Amino acid sequence: MLLVLVMAAALWGVGMVLGTPKRLRWGMIAFLWVGVVFLHLVLPDGHPLRLATGEQAAPWLLLGGFAALFLLYRALLTRLRKRVATPTEDKPRGLFAETELERYARHIVLREIGGPGQKALKEARVLVIGAGGLGSPALMYLGASGVGTIGVIDDDVVEFSNLQRQIIHTDGRVHQPKVHSAAEAMRALNPYTVIRPYQRRLTEDIAGDLFAEYDVILDGTDNFDTRYLANRVAHAQGKPLISGALSQWEGQLSVFDTAHGTPCYQCIFPQAPAAGLAPSCAEAGVLSPLPGVVGSMMAAEAVKVITGAGMPLRGEMLIYDALYGESRKISLGRRDDCPVCGHKGDENDQPAA
Repeated sequence: MLLVLVMAAALWGVGMVLGTPKRLRWGMIAFLWVGVVFLHLVLPDGHPLRLATGEQAAPWLLLGGFAALFLLYRALLTRLRKRVATPTEDKPRGLFAETELERYARHIVLREIGGPGQKALKEARVLVIGAGGLGSPALMYLGASGVGTIGVIDDDVVEFSNLQRQIIHTDGRVHQPKVHSAAEAMRALNPYTVIRPYQRRLTEDIAGDLFAEYDVILDGTDNFDTRYLANRVAHAQGKPLISGALSQWEGQLSVFDTAHGTPCYQCIFPQAPAAGLAPSCAEAGVLSPLPGVVGSMMAAEAVKVITGAGMPLRGEMLIYDALYGESRKISLGRRDDCPVCGHKGDENDQPAA
């Protein structure tokens, strides 16, 4: 029996050195247990392998039974805790539990938000495209702020290379779909927020129906095809699109809200850059805290748009340079020849009053 325990400890130690997730390490130990029990059931008494692993199968079967009971107890306990901690989804929208009032107290005392603003946040529905560098902090702060319903769409899985900057994910959730990893973190942070994960890529055939379910769209993607698609659909539905982007040490964000007379994304970036001119983070690198800064700013813009606080970055772009600790704003203009929003003379595209 000692030999098997030494082998189990060796498997665990090698898994730790290689960075194997815990669930896979436990899986290897379970596979070792199954192998030992199988040997005891098929080999005759007195066989050297049986002698080296405890002679009888009964102790191993008892050990497996106790382990199964422990895992079942822990699963039931976790389920019961979630049922107690998670509010029922049939609670009338806009009503706060007593603990929520304490949770959002620092918001409620802000003159620009107050009770009405917090109620608007609770009734708001925000869709975040991408659960990566920008999506991670944006999702966490939207959940912490008390946004009532948050959707997140992404078709990627968590990789070790993501953990340098995508702080919503953890080492233990490597290889999980990003949307489910993000949903787990957000529910742990705020059980009063409804999380809707969509494990798929945003495509033309679903974008219209999906956007129609939300009030504000946050675009934290890293490819121009998705950015242009999100821009077209947000403009068509009159939804504000909060867009952020990163490059090495620099980030930028803006609120494209054509229903309020702003330019759209394609006004500013008429065409995608040629291959190689806009390298990805994997190719060019990116400072670890930079997505946290820009993603948090995107969440702040969403809170302002929802509550009516302050002056959102409509018609402006904020550029943050982390290398030199500088930020600047530039004004953005609408293009009459923009294929998305620049239809001259179209009354539907005139700035809203």
